[in-house]
Amino acid sequence: MVGLATLGLVLAFVPAAFGMPPVITRAAILVVFTIAAWAFGFLPEPIVTLTFFLLANLLEVSTPATIFSGFQSTAWWLVFGGAITGIAVQTSGLGSRWARVLFARAGATYRNYVTAAALASLGLAFVMPSTTGRILLLMPLVLALAERLGLKPGSNGHQGLVMTVAAGSYMPPATILPANIPNSVLLGAAESLYGVKLTYGPYLLLHFPILGLLKTAILIALVCQLYPEAGPLLLPLAEDEDDAAARRRQRVLAVVLAASLLLFATDVWHGISPAWISLWAGLVCLMPFAGVVSVKMFGEKMSLTPLVYVAGFLGLGAVVTETGLGKLLGGFLLRVSHVVPGDTAANVVTLAAIGAAIGAFTTLPGLPAVLSPLAADFSRASGLPLLSVLMLQVVVFSTVILPYQAPPMMIAMHLGGVPIQAASKLCLSLAAITVVVLLPLDYLWWKLLGYV
Repeated sequence: MVGLATLGLVLAFVPAAFGMPPVITRAAILVVFTIAAWAFGFLPEPIVTLTFFLLANLLEVSTPATIFSGFQSTAWWLVFGGAITGIAVQTSGLGSRWARVLFARAGATYRNYVTAAALASLGLAFVMPSTTGRILLLMPLVLALAERLGLKPGSNGHQGLVMTVAAGSYMPPATILPANIPNSVLLGAAESLYGVKLTYGPYLLLHFPILGLLKTAILIALVCQLYPEAGPLLLPLAEDEDDAAARRRQRVLAVVLAASLLLFATDVWHGISPAWISLWAGLVCLMPFAGVVSVKMFGEKMSLTPLVYVAGFLGLGAVVTETGLGKLLGGFLLRVSHVVPGDTAANVVTLAAIGAAIGAFTTLPGLPAVLSPLAADFSRASGLPLLSVLMLQVVVFSTVILPYQAPPMMIAMHLGGVPIQAASKLCLSLAAITVVVLLPLDYLWWKLLGYV
């Protein structure tokens, strides 16, 4: 912790060394220690987040509107609405019923259930463009499955299924356009800043084979290795006898979720934000005529922890962007890396490392907003085509080193009761395999396609 604090102070005072305003120095200190506390679990996430809100205002690192902007964002309302439907799925019995249908043919082994969960997470990304929405839809089903299989919270099998959905819903889908926030931001930034239009097919061909499909296979193997479950599973998944009222609630909820999924999948045409679709679904569940979730149950079951955390990481990203801290760090790293045209492989590695370093500050959803304006500078310095530099961002934001970098994963972990320490071993292991195995393969694939 002492070493981390020393590193944080050094990084924090880099702006001062370059004659930058003191506000950036204060912002850097606050960002470093907030991220460190999230990443290493020095304090529970709600306490860290509330401390960030307090200190950001006391230190005047930005305006209150920016610091608390997370509460106004569509991502926050997406989580809020999804939390209501998550309560509905869990309490109505629909989760157990759907778990039987979704996983009935998975087979009687733990590995087969992990594989089914990973493929469901990846497959849903092709029709549902919201990572958090996919997690909020799948997590109640996986929790219901774990309960029926006799996998108690905290057990290896329970944590393994939760982390399969958490990682499988975020990392491999980053290769599908537009399946999550970072690649959607990259899509908009590339066109607005440089007139570069990213299209579905070429994007998928470039990224999906290695960082999507192959990474999913590695994820399955890692989950089974890191969270082994040797105990007997309670099989088969027997049919429940629900009363008439329960069956009515399940039918109403099934219609609401089906309509939501249809609206999520067609937002390109109707233009309604996934956040308002999620909020609509939650509101319908709360309506007395629907009878799915009572106000009393809503008050008892709704957890503030993920809501506070979501607002916190969005506010932190906004502070990093508005103060210019991200751009400052990117420019500094580019200068000290001494990138020069000529050595393509080394330049690719260096630019990816710079992106990873910035991603540790901004969190991955905010990374394209910081890196995209720097892409032209990176292209000139490295001699790489602008499109290739832009596409390198996908390599970075599809690789989660620590869970705090991917807020949707943190939300899944909160819902599934998986602590940061238990999740970090999967993220670090998968990141190491990505660097050692997948990135060299990805480089060869890019070279074959003519991107480098």
